[in-house]
Amino acid sequence: MSENHDETAGMTEAELARHAEKMAKKKQAREKIMATKTDEKGLVIVHTGKGKGKSTAGFGMIFRHIAHKKPCAVVQFIKGAMATGERDLIEAHFADLCQFFTLGEGFTWETQDRARDVAMAQKAWEKAKELIRDERNSMVLLDEINIALRYDYIDVGEVIEFLKTEKPYMTHVILTGRNAKDELIEIADLATEMELLKHPFRSGIKAQQGVEY
Repeated sequence: MSENHDETAGMTEAELARHAEKMAKKKQAREKIMATKTDEKGLVIVHTGKGKGKSTAGFGMIFRHIAHKKPCAVVQFIKGAMATGERDLIEAHFADLCQFFTLGEGFTWETQDRARDVAMAQKAWEKAKELIRDERNSMVLLDEINIALRYDYIDVGEVIEFLKTEKPYMTHVILTGRNAKDELIEIADLATEMELLKHPFRSGIKAQQGVEY
């Protein structure tokens, strides 16, 4: 049963008429607002927060690009020690549309080698800049770059300056990971904070294939 049917069940004809008039006014107001939204530009998009879904949201946009046959690219700054479903699917079936680079070696507590982590993050950032500068790529996902920025493996000022001055106008760039720097959120066109309400890890449930990776 639809939500709309639930709302109107048991209403009189007069009430249904008033409801229809109210919805018509809402539609008209919405169309008026939408008529003013005519510009297009490449967006700087930040997904951050303690909640699950930051990379998932980024990959959702990448798969939309793939569905529209728009060239895109992914650079993973931290993940890399384990296979992921997204990488396997893209490399097996969509490599012609999406370039995929896994340049991290795991989280810093896994490598326990800051110098190596910094070197890998810098290498990933150089590849990211190369892909963003290439105007054939309509979207570039920088997965977990916020973690590299948080630990100062990459200078946030350099990233912001690059996005402001060198990112092609129509290229979308997504930056994911916890603890996004305030300066990065400030220059973003779209910033979303994933709020943690519940997580199975706290109940002793491990990361599961098809959910976390």
